[in-house]
Amino acid sequence: MASASGADRSPPPRRLVFAFYLTGHGFGHATRAIEVVRHLIAAGHEVHVATAVPEFVFTAEVRSPRLRIRRVILDCGAVQADPLTVDPLATLEKYRDAAVVPRESILRAESEWLNSINADLVVSDVVPVVCRVAADMGIRSVCIGNFSWDYIYSEYIMDAGYHHRSIVWQIAEDYAHCDILLRLPGYGPMPAFRNVIDAPLIVRGLRKSRSEVRKELGLEENAKVLVFNFGGQPAGWKLKQEWLPDGWICLVCGASDSQDVPPNFIKLAKDAYTPDVIVASDCMLGKIGYGAASEVLAYKLPLVFVRRDYFNEEPFLRNLLEHYQNSIEMIRSDFLAGHWKPYLLRALTLQPCYNGPINGGEVVAQILQDTAIGKECISNKFSGARRLQDAIVSGYQLQRKPGRDVNIPDWYSLSEAETSAGLTSKNIATKETAATCFEDFEILHGDLQGLTDTMEFLKNLSELDGNNLESPEKQQQETTAASVLFDWEKEIYIARAPGRLDVMGGIADYSGSLVLQMPLREACHVAVQRNHPSKQKLWKHTQARQLENAGLAPVIQIVSFGSELSNRAPTFNMDLSDFMDGEKPTSYEKAREFFCQNSSQKWAAYVAGTILVLMTELGVQFADSMSILVSSTVPEGKGVSSSASVEVATMSAIAAAYGLNIAPRDLALLCQKVENHVVGAPCGVMDQMASACGEANKLLAMVCQPAEVKELVGIPTHMRFWGLDSGIRHSVGGGDYGSVRVGTYMGRKMIKCAASDIVSESLTSEAPVHSDCYKENGTGLLKSEAALEYLCNLPPHRFEAADAKDIPEVISGDAFLEKYGDHSDTVTVIDPKRSYSVKAPTRHRI
Repeated sequence: MASASGADRSPPPRRLVFAFYLTGHGFGHATRAIEVVRHLIAAGHEVHVATAVPEFVFTAEVRSPRLRIRRVILDCGAVQADPLTVDPLATLEKYRDAAVVPRESILRAESEWLNSINADLVVSDVVPVVCRVAADMGIRSVCIGNFSWDYIYSEYIMDAGYHHRSIVWQIAEDYAHCDILLRLPGYGPMPAFRNVIDAPLIVRGLRKSRSEVRKELGLEENAKVLVFNFGGQPAGWKLKQEWLPDGWICLVCGASDSQDVPPNFIKLAKDAYTPDVIVASDCMLGKIGYGAASEVLAYKLPLVFVRRDYFNEEPFLRNLLEHYQNSIEMIRSDFLAGHWKPYLLRALTLQPCYNGPINGGEVVAQILQDTAIGKECISNKFSGARRLQDAIVSGYQLQRKPGRDVNIPDWYSLSEAETSAGLTSKNIATKETAATCFEDFEILHGDLQGLTDTMEFLKNLSELDGNNLESPEKQQQETTAASVLFDWEKEIYIARAPGRLDVMGGIADYSGSLVLQMPLREACHVAVQRNHPSKQKLWKHTQARQLENAGLAPVIQIVSFGSELSNRAPTFNMDLSDFMDGEKPTSYEKAREFFCQNSSQKWAAYVAGTILVLMTELGVQFADSMSILVSSTVPEGKGVSSSASVEVATMSAIAAAYGLNIAPRDLALLCQKVENHVVGAPCGVMDQMASACGEANKLLAMVCQPAEVKELVGIPTHMRFWGLDSGIRHSVGGGDYGSVRVGTYMGRKMIKCAASDIVSESLTSEAPVHSDCYKENGTGLLKSEAALEYLCNLPPHRFEAADAKDIPEVISGDAFLEKYGDHSDTVTVIDPKRSYSVKAPTRHRI
């Protein structure tokens, strides 16, 4: 890698021609491209921009006959359902239509165009296919960006299905043909690139002063001004006067002509210059993208942001902003409900302190010029190490185990390197040394059982007491929220539940298989405290909501440690009344819809869902407020029951806090209901049983019909079990797991219907039944198959002899529904438009 804070400013020997390809995703790409183009034009060069971005965006900023704009679509960015939500499946399908299906014609057309303009250098932000085009033509190529599409789309595959994996591999291969990546601050992992130069922030300069802008807008110098910046505003967003603190004015960017705004909101002109608006304001309310992040950093404007779904570049930009004390998060539900005031007032207390260079446009233009004339701008000395480092980060950053960091670049690790927020192991040598760390706590009931991770959890819990919120040092949001979560003079109930290693049989648990499960050393800890609503410590935004509702009501406040390791919000809060429908608990379906409103807070369903299940299944009535802290070292997305350990630990802690005596097997079955009905993940009960009933150094032998423990098998002392991470992410809520389960239940329905038809024929027909199956077995066996509950109870030889030939390899959803009506599974739904494998999963279970 190299650094580009400065560059050789020697002029080129001739006018150069740059082909600048720009993705149509997001305004931030266009604004930084304009800055680079401006400097190239000023140096006397010719720039041809190929993009789907409207031409006026460039011509309004740069007027020159040496700037040419060509409209072309070579990628699709991310398809957004609204300014806060990406549709992963629609994105991958649109990319396939835009760049995969017409790939050969794209390669030919772009080669011809580059020849026609005699391009000296291909520049891409960050269109993949053009790197391959340039390499085939022998033209050097340079990419500019803080992320690449292979990393962004790889996360989408988890939701959209693995059949789109080839898209990610093709994108990565295209990027590998690029000569240099100019990497911008706030970058994510980009392992496909061979050579990297770190460039400064690319930021647009100012045209007017703060006082000039305020004068033009008719704003007093001492007025508090908020800039509202979410791109184009959806028609459904109705802004209200009472959402702002008294005396505040809000400047609305991107408002439609038909949008009405209250008197304390001002619609800005479509061509309003955002940097000038920023310096005239006191804080911004918006979403995190490169354009907004770079400009609020450069001009030291506090940003109140609302987290977005499936914007996988966001965590890295968020870490950059938080490191320079430049941002706070507003919970989406509070944003949509207009509970803005506590966040805006908190933003005014921030002290943004970014002091890095902001001349990235000039620096990048110089490097492009030097590269075009053949200068070597980079040393290959660290290239291999950097790519390996990025590959490790790409695979593990969002899901790695706390406490096992690799040596990675700053923006990847700031949150853990500079704070002690995560509840992770830090050199606890003995029980005695650990115990002294939480001597302020008195253990009233229970036993540490010599578990060093539980000791460490208590140690970190005790450190939250008296945490100095006024400290100038950066703190993670989760640490700040957790430090005011509990009343330290009252009882706190703590439970621990381990993850599990599936030694045998687990994929067939919902089909009634025999399984062998081993509890892991890695576990989840949950701390719960109950308080009367009048004595509950509330976060400021929760308190504001309570005051607005004119009364004290029980609330649930949850903090999840390790949120920065995955793109989820670290806190969640709700009124307990949200779980009530009149006098009865709300339905599981309504609860699932409630948690699905915000993808970044969907994780809370695993925690708060335990409360609803206890209300619904056991009739428990909760009148107190509840504070819950979750800390887990069970790796997420690795198939070792991270979700089950959260559910079991949470329900165990709540049961202890409320004096509920629930047997481990019953608790596991209740936790399965959380996952099946509140979360909406179609898992069997094996994971929860292993977490609730397993014992250390023993294998839990269980028949999943539904959850019958047979024995605990002692592991010989000379044996060890290791789980090796394949790197393939796993989710019981993911598309592939669900489609396989649907196919399995389809196979069971086909077997049952075939047996039922033969039995019916034998009872209604006067003629003898000619079925070989009937002749050999009579009605007894067939009746048992017609009532088959678990596929694993059907002998393999019986399946091969009687059923296998009639089970199709694949069937479409609509064909199955037309013939069979339903697959008799309460936790999955058949998609009529999708095809399902049937024979393979059915045979495997049997």
